[in-house]
Amino acid sequence: MKYGEIYLVDFDKSVGHEYHGKRPALIIQSDKQLKRTNMISVMPLTSQMNNPHDDDIAISRDEENRLFGKSLIKVHQIKSFDRDRFIKKIGKAKPEILEKVKNYLRIHFGI
Repeated sequence: MKYGEIYLVDFDKSVGHEYHGKRPALIIQSDKQLKRTNMISVMPLTSQMNNPHDDDIAISRDEENRLFGKSLIKVHQIKSFDRDRFIKKIGKAKPEILEKVKNYLRIHFGI
């Protein structure tokens, strides 16, 4: 597992407005931190394009990310899960998408 990879992750059991079920998620944790812990921080992806939040990041399907179609990275839904919830690797996000994620994280955490 590496920063910027997209995995199919089991989000259940969820509560309220949390995403649930098996869905793609982008690993947002540094490779250094991934080696130090079994908990992995991600942002979920959704193919529901009809109601985006201002900060959501659009990601189009390509050969590298191997998504089913155009999706949104739901940046407000940062989660950390045990490695056991990660089902399989789907692909990897392009550097320009990861730069947008980094920019959002700076705003989110005020750094």
